[in-house]
Amino acid sequence: MSSHTMKAALLAAPNAPFTLTDVPRPQAGKGEVLVRIHASAVNPLDTKIRRGAAGHAQHPLPAILGIDMAGEVAEVGEGVTAFKPGDKVYGMTGGVGGVQGSLAEFAAVDARLLAPAPSTLSLREAATLPLAFITAWEGLVDRARVQPGQSVLVLGGTGAVGQAAIQLAKALGARVFATAGASRRALVECFGIQSIDSATTDVQEVVAHYTDGRGFDIVYDTAGGASLDHAFHAVARFGHVVSALGWGTHALAPLSFRAASYSGVFTLLPLLSGEGRAAHGEILRETGKLAEQGKIDVTLDPRRFTLANVDDAHALVEAREAEGKVVVDIVA
Repeated sequence: MSSHTMKAALLAAPNAPFTLTDVPRPQAGKGEVLVRIHASAVNPLDTKIRRGAAGHAQHPLPAILGIDMAGEVAEVGEGVTAFKPGDKVYGMTGGVGGVQGSLAEFAAVDARLLAPAPSTLSLREAATLPLAFITAWEGLVDRARVQPGQSVLVLGGTGAVGQAAIQLAKALGARVFATAGASRRALVECFGIQSIDSATTDVQEVVAHYTDGRGFDIVYDTAGGASLDHAFHAVARFGHVVSALGWGTHALAPLSFRAASYSGVFTLLPLLSGEGRAAHGEILRETGKLAEQGKIDVTLDPRRFTLANVDDAHALVEAREAEGKVVVDIVA
């Protein structure tokens, strides 16, 4: 392979197998950083994009997928002063909207989307954080402005965003509760919080039992649909409901009668529109600080994948059989 090309896992059509291909190696343009990618995390959203099932996150094909990554700066473009060659970085940098993703050896990335990788984590671990923690941060901090001592209910605590929201709320001093299926409650209880059986517990019972009928100061819905309706019934007066999947049709009366607020989170917007990208880099800088303080835990699935078997990594995520976050190794 010459210095003008690189290896990438290319997707030619929806649901097609990934093809290990030589493609042109990008160059860092103005305001960009050329990153030598070490690790690309696989999110459920990546698998939906591959199937062509993510209407909000379309990626014109053929394309290189992969939203989250971590790696090392190879070169910096004109005007970039925040990074230098050799720096270890991480970010949510592409894989949607025609922006090259992380299933490749290199990517030219808008420097505003990047942050220094946490020194206490491996690059494989760091690659799993961006999408989940940016989504959690935008809801809890940017929208709901969580404060120490507040009660936070996370609906759907076992997913990546749910686990990120639990850890973030706890790190910021909130009292955290989360719903989980009976077979997966250990995933949230390992964070030292109260888990609630999502299948057998009525929302009114939850409010009565855990808040003396008052409701939760903040409810973060990660599932959408009926879960968001439950959030409107679980929030306290003058409280705040946040949803990362608030796309349906919902009755607002329960929220309105509590004089509560609602905020939607669409984490991909800065990547798709170009607006607000610097905020993502700043969120990841703050997330990195929390990781270095030991307040963020990362569990990786023990199975290893490379650009040659990305199909297997996606299949593992789609089957929901992963024992932690799934990562594709780009550079050993």
